[in-house]
Amino acid sequence: MYIVKIQGTTKIPDFIQIRDDDFTLIAYFRINNPRRALMRCRLIDREKEIIELARKLPYGKIQKLEFQP
Repeated sequence: MYIVKIQGTTKIPDFIQIRDDDFTLIAYFRINNPRRALMRCRLIDREKEIIELARKLPYGKIQKLEFQP
């Protein structure tokens, strides 16, 4: 899986995209409201890790998500 941080505008907030290995979009959410999107794609147990990584990630950079057991 991959994570991408998309910069918003004055009217549109910043968003986070999570994509699978085929680069298909599986989650799209605002960084301050991820719970519903992460529940839908069954990543709610990794919410803290994903948000921490998303906050540090520069805009437009694609990074592979690698979870620690």
